[in-house]
Amino acid sequence: MARNNDDMLMEDELAAAFLDESSATPAAAPEEAADTAPADDDGWDNTDEFPGQLAVDVYETADQLVVKARTAGISKSDLDVSISDNILTISGVLSGGEDEHTTRWHIQECYWGEFSRTIALPVQVREDENSVKAELKDGVLTITFEKEKVEAPKKIQIQ
Repeated sequence: MARNNDDMLMEDELAAAFLDESSATPAAAPEEAADTAPADDDGWDNTDEFPGQLAVDVYETADQLVVKARTAGISKSDLDVSISDNILTISGVLSGGEDEHTTRWHIQECYWGEFSRTIALPVQVREDENSVKAELKDGVLTITFEKEKVEAPKKIQIQ
């Protein structure tokens, strides 16, 4: 997806974001900046509107299609995996980042909350229960599908 120049910070705007008016001293510490940040109506904090997206690896072997997702900290009961018409959806909730006693965040890089990922599988797979295996082990969700047997094209003799 191409971006136009209006969406990108220009070099002097980028420098201003990290330097204060004197352009020689760093901007206020992140903790101080957080205290003066505008309310959630600035359009940037939309975590309630858009769930986090799960990163996946998808590869195939001769007979199988494999989807792997790093799901550390998520229990089986907090995961939902479904497939319909060769579209795989993995969703769930990653809880544990909230602490009612927190008074001030210093760094918050971990995503907590709902996540979802929908993938159009690149090859036809069998969707029946006996042809799909999902396993959650050591923080990695591995879903293995049997590929649908596709007959090789048959040559038709022209007479």
